[in-house]
Amino acid sequence: MDNLLGLLRIKIKRGVNLAVRDVRSSDPYVVVKMGKQKLKTRVIKKDVNPEWNEDLTLSVSDENLPVKLTVYDHDMFSMDDKMGDAEFDIKPFLDALKMNLDSLPHGTVISRAMPCRSNCLSEESKVVWQDNKVVQDMCLRLRNVECGEVELQLQWIEIPGSKRL
Repeated sequence: MDNLLGLLRIKIKRGVNLAVRDVRSSDPYVVVKMGKQKLKTRVIKKDVNPEWNEDLTLSVSDENLPVKLTVYDHDMFSMDDKMGDAEFDIKPFLDALKMNLDSLPHGTVISRAMPCRSNCLSEESKVVWQDNKVVQDMCLRLRNVECGEVELQLQWIEIPGSKRL
């Protein structure tokens, strides 16, 4: 924990048009991994457009590690089915945190990331100064599946005594 930079709060907002893995629907949940850390949301029964609105918090000690996200369909009597995966880079978000932003007006866009072949974004993602903090909304297109997206938001939590970014 000596090299802890801070905490990354990932709000898993919702899934959109997720794949059907049961008879007519799915029972989705999200697993988020970064390095050796692994967190998951609750299961939402019979819904391919689930609303989780759940905060998952990861300790960040290496700003170059990507965050990996996998959606699963919960099954009672067999292995859970994979419903796609995505990953994203937190470095652009952390770079924005290093700037002196206190004098900026609410809603100022600090940086933008466009969808491309090297990322999982399904639409433009903006890093924004909002309510005196840096936030980034993302909509990730799931890979290795026929359809589905996950919407999330990043926020940073400073820890007193942690290494400065």
